[in-house]
Amino acid sequence: MRGRTGVLILGVVCIAGIIAWGVSRKAAPPEVPFARTSRETIVSSIQTNGKVEPIEWATARAERAGVVEKILVHRGQMVGEGQALVSLDTTQVAANLADAEARLKETQAQESVVQAGGRASDLADIDSSLTRARLDLQTAQRDADALQRLEAHQAATHKEVLDAQEHAKQSQLLIQSLEQRRAALVSQPDRTSAEARVHEAEAAVAIARDNLARSVVHSPIAGVVYEFDLKPGSYLQVGDLVANIGKLDRVRVKVFVDEPDLGRMGVGMPVTITWDALPGKKWTGVVDRLPTEIVPLGTRQVGEVGCAIDNPNRDLVPGTNVNAEIQSKVVENALTIPREALRRNNGVGGVMALGPDDSLQWRPIQVGVTSAGRVQVTSGLSDGDSVGLPTEKDVKPGMRVTPVYP
Repeated sequence: MRGRTGVLILGVVCIAGIIAWGVSRKAAPPEVPFARTSRETIVSSIQTNGKVEPIEWATARAERAGVVEKILVHRGQMVGEGQALVSLDTTQVAANLADAEARLKETQAQESVVQAGGRASDLADIDSSLTRARLDLQTAQRDADALQRLEAHQAATHKEVLDAQEHAKQSQLLIQSLEQRRAALVSQPDRTSAEARVHEAEAAVAIARDNLARSVVHSPIAGVVYEFDLKPGSYLQVGDLVANIGKLDRVRVKVFVDEPDLGRMGVGMPVTITWDALPGKKWTGVVDRLPTEIVPLGTRQVGEVGCAIDNPNRDLVPGTNVNAEIQSKVVENALTIPREALRRNNGVGGVMALGPDDSLQWRPIQVGVTSAGRVQVTSGLSDGDSVGLPTEKDVKPGMRVTPVYP
């Protein structure tokens, strides 16, 4: 009997204890996560995407039409200014040059004849006739003079004197005729025409030589061949692209910044570039050009911000799509709280701060620089204050809570 009574009493005590624990448990303040303010360097950054471009580049193009005969470089190769990139087939242009040079020799020979006064055979005939005519003239003149002296001594008739003088006159006329004939072999228009033909032939040779020289396409600058797709046998027209060459030790990244963030941009801001193809590697530089217009990019409205990026190993090549982080502002020793602690009450920003009696207090605050996870507090909180973090519990100002710190 006593044993039953003891068991019964023990059971009643246990039930009472459970009820009391439940009541006390229900009356305890709810647990709410909190975080303390801290001092740190906070960086406001904008993360977006961009595309790599060369800062300095040039295009090599075909200067004459033809078939690609030899490929002398490859994509990614470092080339010097003036280095040969490709050569075109020269069969036809070499033949054209040979024809032009032969024509030049022919016109030069013709000009030599003209400058000499005519063909050598014609000149020889005329000069021979002139020599004979001059000898005849000398003889006729001597005879006429002799007959005149004889006539003075009545040893010759006047008619004989006149005949001798007529013979001398005929010789003089023959000489004049031959000289006129010699001069008529080449006229001034003939000389002008011959010179023109030589100049024309010289121009044809120069053009043919220039076309032959244009059979090799050279790099306009020293740099890296970053665009090159030709193969032997390809046909090029005048002006067709052969290669793009750029200086890639320093590149420009065209970064696409959403319109609302453009007001935070400024020249000289630090930029960090990453590329998914080379994880873990970073490239740094600065903003050097602000956008001049807003353009659509898919569903976004963006400004194209230019960034000069150091690329010492030339890993970033033009056309690469990259990730960009622009540091718009850095504040050292800033008072910060977790970004998720921010709340809004009737349009006013603030936090649920922990009061001295573990009660919740609504406290408006002013914020400054914001990073991905932290917010700078410029007024409304002090060092060591605790602010409530998001919770599923229904909390209100004045409620007592049990603070829990992660």
